Amino acid sequence: MPLTHVRRFRVRHHECNAHEQVYPAVYMRYAQEAAFDASAAAGYDMDRYEELDRLWLARETEIEYLHPLRYGDSVQVKTWVVDFRRVRSVRAYEFRHADSGKLVAHATTDWVHLVLSTGRPAYISPEMRAGFFPEGPPPPAPARKRFPASLAPPLSAFRQNRRTEWRDVDAAGHVNNTVYLSYVEECALQALSSHGWPLSRLQDEGLAIATRSHRIEYRQPAFLDDELEVTTWLSDLQETTAIRHTMITRPADGAQISRARTVHAWVDLETGKPVTIPESLRADIAPAIAE
Repeated sequence: MPLTHVRRFRVRHHECNAHEQVYPAVYMRYAQEAAFDASAAAGYDMDRYEELDRLWLARETEIEYLHPLRYGDSVQVKTWVVDFRRVRSVRAYEFRHADSGKLVAHATTDWVHLVLSTGRPAYISPEMRAGFFPEGPPPPAPARKRFPASLAPPLSAFRQNRRTEWRDVDAAGHVNNTVYLSYVEECALQALSSHGWPLSRLQDEGLAIATRSHRIEYRQPAFLDDELEVTTWLSDLQETTAIRHTMITRPADGAQISRARTVHAWVDLETGKPVTIPESLRADIAPAIAE
């Protein structure tokens, strides 16, 4: 059995959006903090990693949101390591409402073990494996699921330029992996606004857009003061849902920094229940839908 760790967080007001629900990216910030604590409990805190000249860098994250958290709620995040490979490890997370015990989200992150000073992949030592699996090694893990291929963006895909800021960068000197989810969410809102559906109009229509899941791949790091281009478009438009694709690139060198696949659902603003996407909205966003 793996070493498990549980940490409790109380939702703060600035972690909530205009609908008084926790931003999707905040869940992964909770997960990251819980993972740091879990690693320290296994004997690998930040100082130990620095002594070993090692660090973990997120390669991919997948999260599904089941029920919203709101200001004042407390959430318990349970985390554990699922597997170790030569230089990679998957860590899982469960988010439960602390009072009711209801599962509100679950996630996994695929981490890569690196040499801190060079950025090259580092083999995960037997000692480290034993620290996270004190009762013996885990069974072989199933093969990783490949990131789904994206349809090519339509010509009218929405593009947003943004420069990375000091607040985006973590101690490793990279834009933190949780920040990209904020980029994805913000670009989605700006894209809808460009088609005539700003947040104010959605609210007037009694609508909200709920994020059901994110799957995001981190391909190369971005750094302070990088100019990034965020491109987003839709596919698979159903009665109440759509898939949003987002690509983040660095025009200066053409690097693909990250890509994301998001499932959105249109819901009633008051009840949170799914609603049929209005025909007027379908017509307005049609140019941004990949065939």
